[in-house]
Amino acid sequence: MSITEITELGRRWVAAELQGDTDTLDELAVDDFTLVGPLGFLLDKKQWLDRYRSGQFVTDELDWHDVTVRRYGDTAVAIGIQQQRAAYRGRPSDGQFRVTQILVRQDDRWRLAGLHLSPIAPPPGA
Repeated sequence: MSITEITELGRRWVAAELQGDTDTLDELAVDDFTLVGPLGFLLDKKQWLDRYRSGQFVTDELDWHDVTVRRYGDTAVAIGIQQQRAAYRGRPSDGQFRVTQILVRQDDRWRLAGLHLSPIAPPPGA
């Protein structure tokens, strides 16, 4: 097991998101990749990539930190904090999110099977 491989995938993902590099994002994700957005919406791989291809989603800043990784055979779960400054269709999509990455080992390399973003907020009643 190499946690380094998984953290390197995270670095490549951040760079590709910042550059709108759909070729790299496509390579990093499995065919049936799913994103669960911070408001509960779902995007399949094509929808996720099309946001960049169309220019509708632009990421100006993205920081992925405080990441912990747990591995279960050919599956790994990485949980960290994503802080971003971005826009969707010209509207701010800024925020700080707790992100869960689901990764699978395929063809001797790690790939993203899913991303789940949750806004970071205090517990209810806090």
